Amino acid sequence: MFGIIRPCRHRMSEGMAASWVAHLCGLCLALRDGHGQFARTATNYDGLIISVLVEAQSAPADDRRRTAGPCPLRGMRTAPVARGEGARLAAAVSLVLASAKIRDHVEDKDGAFGRRPVAAAARTVARRWDRAGARTGGVLGFDTAVLLDAVGRQGGIEATAGPGTPLLTVTEPTETATAAAFGHTAVLTGRPANRAPLEEAGRLFGRLAHLLDAVEDLADDTRSGAWNPLAATGTDLAEARRLCDDAVRGVHLALQDVEFANSASGKLAHLLLVHELGRSVDRAFGGGECTHRSAHPSAPSGAQAGSAGPYGANPYTGNPHAPGDPGQSPYAPGGPGAPGGFPPPPEPPRRRGLLAGCLVYAGLFCTCQLCCREHDDAWSGQRRGPWCDKCGDCCDGSDCCCQCCECGECCDC
Repeated sequence: MFGIIRPCRHRMSEGMAASWVAHLCGLCLALRDGHGQFARTATNYDGLIISVLVEAQSAPADDRRRTAGPCPLRGMRTAPVARGEGARLAAAVSLVLASAKIRDHVEDKDGAFGRRPVAAAARTVARRWDRAGARTGGVLGFDTAVLLDAVGRQGGIEATAGPGTPLLTVTEPTETATAAAFGHTAVLTGRPANRAPLEEAGRLFGRLAHLLDAVEDLADDTRSGAWNPLAATGTDLAEARRLCDDAVRGVHLALQDVEFANSASGKLAHLLLVHELGRSVDRAFGGGECTHRSAHPSAPSGAQAGSAGPYGANPYTGNPHAPGDPGQSPYAPGGPGAPGGFPPPPEPPRRRGLLAGCLVYAGLFCTCQLCCREHDDAWSGQRRGPWCDKCGDCCDGSDCCCQCCECGECCDC
């Protein structure tokens, strides 16, 4: 799984977390249904934003969710997932993004990609995904040629870049590609007035994706001698940070000109593209990690004051990130589970028997769910923290629960 926007569930209201997972799983299943099981490896956190933007600009409808079957990544639970044109467009864009990432690994000879047989197989997969993304995009009226052209130009720009080359010259192909993808969500939903601001938001998002990837890879690239845009152009981290902060502000301003028809999905888009994007910048430059710990001696591992699992509210406290008063139930009037807000998450599952629980436990272990991320207990269904969880305070310790932002976060919007 790759992508720069990786929100911590403990910063999201219960309804938003459920909606975010619905779009992530919807993207994964759209890749599977349209392009086979192996294509699911192209699922990424940033691609689901396309699905969110399409839904946010569309009128609310009951047919935008379907119930997906059990999956090891959800602790073998069923769940409502997003479907429709947004998920399919996100799948097309994700395939092309993944093919570009594969080519980048091959050109840099990263790890196993440095071996000729692996590199040859990887190039074959990249070409196949390019064609698959073009087919899906064509059905939706989106010409992926702009994405492929950007990928093709990237190598030539990097080959000629050197000390003194403006860093934004190197990021331009990525900016162009993401601007086209963001802008087409307005075309797909019949909202032409949104196209220009979404293209601007997409352009700046692409710039951030490229820069943050370069920052995170800088140390490894320096050790291995791989090409890195910061090192190649002689750009220091202070200048890179300035460009990133400017891009975050630009995305925020551009979104203010976008009209969302679905308020719930619009809040999620705002949360991801304003708040979580800024946190991604902090994380890349050495801060902004969200950690969490139990706020109650008998609370499940990973529980925190104000947090909630996907199957119900935290039994020990209210959710301070949910709209409404502190401690208000997410299903109270004005809460995310109320009419006009996010749909409530599924009901807590029944307890499993010994044998069924052991089978699910084995699946969680084999898919690294036990040690690497939060998961549902195989027997009780309770939310558990990862075994290797690095715990601390979730946010900055402040009691921020203001109403200045529709998504429940404090901001100057």
